[in-house]
Amino acid sequence: MAQSSATAAAGKVTPVPVLKDELDIVIPTIRNLDFLEMWRPFFEHYHLIIVQDGDPSRTIKVPEGFDYELYNRNDINRILGPKASCISFKDSACRCFGYMVSKKKYIYTIDDDCFVAKDPSGKDVNALEQHIKNLLCPSTPFFFNTLYDPYREGTDFVRGYPFSLREGAPTAVSHGLWLNIPDYDAPTQLVKPRERNTRYVDAVLTIPKGTLFPMCGMNLAFNRELIGPAMYFGLMGDGQPIGRYDDMWAGWCMKVICDHMGLGVKTGLPYIWHSKASNPFVNLKKEYKGIYWQEELIPFFQSVVLPKECTSVQKCYIELSKQVKAKLGKVDEYFIKLADSMLTWIEAWDELNPSAEAANGAAAAK
Repeated sequence: MAQSSATAAAGKVTPVPVLKDELDIVIPTIRNLDFLEMWRPFFEHYHLIIVQDGDPSRTIKVPEGFDYELYNRNDINRILGPKASCISFKDSACRCFGYMVSKKKYIYTIDDDCFVAKDPSGKDVNALEQHIKNLLCPSTPFFFNTLYDPYREGTDFVRGYPFSLREGAPTAVSHGLWLNIPDYDAPTQLVKPRERNTRYVDAVLTIPKGTLFPMCGMNLAFNRELIGPAMYFGLMGDGQPIGRYDDMWAGWCMKVICDHMGLGVKTGLPYIWHSKASNPFVNLKKEYKGIYWQEELIPFFQSVVLPKECTSVQKCYIELSKQVKAKLGKVDEYFIKLADSMLTWIEAWDELNPSAEAANGAAAAK
């Protein structure tokens, strides 16, 4: 594991970043992290956890001035031992190892082909700041507010919104969006190769209880204490029959558990600039089984019922893994392997975070 740290130049006066000591930025990568230069004004005061995918003998260069720790596959194997089998190889799903080793309350994860976006006025978007605002304000999963997030400045609950629900629910996840290259699947990429997202929608919405969504992991923040153990990005990449479903799998599992635990999920602002379109033919090879499987996966998650005895995220996730094995195991034997890895993930999480189970249950009870 490589480590580095740096302090601000002497005499330089900068405002204290929000949650500086309570948030880690997790970045999966196979390349030098030159993209961090553009993010320097927003990231330089935060701790980075870099998860290096692919060849562990390759040296990843990180720009000077960032406080970071870097883990490669050798580190993952050393820290987790046999349980390292639950961490994907040659796939960005490896990022969830960073969630596991973090000791902070909040996580922001971003891909290395994502840059600073500009809002319609031309101002740089501080994505991290907006994610923090989303996480620190309640969500409204139980009743939809037609003016979207009622806690934002300049808005409120509309007429007819029940007063008994206006306190909202704790926000577990903030799902950001992307300008330029949209997050499309391979068939859509193939038929719309030149399509770019230029629409900046100035809105944050709570995803209603009982509604699933396709979570994208390239601009995502969450409260690790509330929902961390559910943010497992599954088995993808090398040796697996599927790819590019890691974040969506995590999102479906997470949303079912958030609904059960009374937690909220927001989507919308902030935007990042997604700079690079991946190869649609390579993507199709990774996705094609998932495109068929998702027609059975979605009804499965829509019908999942977690018993009231599931009072922590870990208990919910263990129960969910049992249902995955029993029901989705009939779809393909891959899901039997995935269900086993879900259990391994929880075991590894609890080993590295021995007080997490107790803390999670207490947080959910508040």
